[in-house]
Amino acid sequence: MHSTRYIVTFVIILTAVVALVLSLMATGLKPIHDRNEAIYNKKAIISAIETDLGMAVNDLSGEEIQSIFDEKIKQVVVDDEGNVLDGIQAEDVDMAKEKKKPVPERKFPIYVYDAPDGKIYIVSVRGSGLWDEIWGNIALEDDFNTVAGAAFDHKGETPGLGAEIKDNPNFADQFEGKKLYGEGGEFTSIAVVKNGASGVHQVDGISGATITGNGVEDMLELGIKYYEPYFEKIGKAN
Repeated sequence: MHSTRYIVTFVIILTAVVALVLSLMATGLKPIHDRNEAIYNKKAIISAIETDLGMAVNDLSGEEIQSIFDEKIKQVVVDDEGNVLDGIQAEDVDMAKEKKKPVPERKFPIYVYDAPDGKIYIVSVRGSGLWDEIWGNIALEDDFNTVAGAAFDHKGETPGLGAEIKDNPNFADQFEGKKLYGEGGEFTSIAVVKNGASGVHQVDGISGATITGNGVEDMLELGIKYYEPYFEKIGKAN
């Protein structure tokens, strides 16, 4: 029989060894984790321009996704007045953290895709769903009015209901071709309605996920307006 002292010493040593191994593994795997996370985020961004890419984003390798970013996408970060902030990459902006700041202190990322027939501007927006935060990337044509594509994600919406904003591609596909502004130039945004969407300012919501749909609608209306000052400056420059 081993003494109590022997058992305690053994447990302490074993715990220390396991902790050391886990620490070394975490440190060694961190570069791989960071790279995979970066590719995942880039994939989510270019999912909004899948139609313009002419290929299924899910079929692209990490190297292909990185190549698109390196060769076709320019990253811009602006403040709430539309001023470009130098020395910051759009992909380094954490929208979850920015959302907690006062608006004048926030940074807003923009990804400019150099498409064959003109530039496409991808903006990131963030809001609240039924259970937790939701977010999306909205691609706009260079009139800053026509939606070229959209992609959404969430933290904890209900599978089969609110989670369909990500899992059901038909939901995001509806946004392509929709308009943000009315004929008079007023900001109208895009409403998420119960079955029966019509016109260029509405899409159909997801059955049984009204609150998540409302969250998407509010997220678009509030989130896109933060980019208006930049759009106005670019429009005047062009």
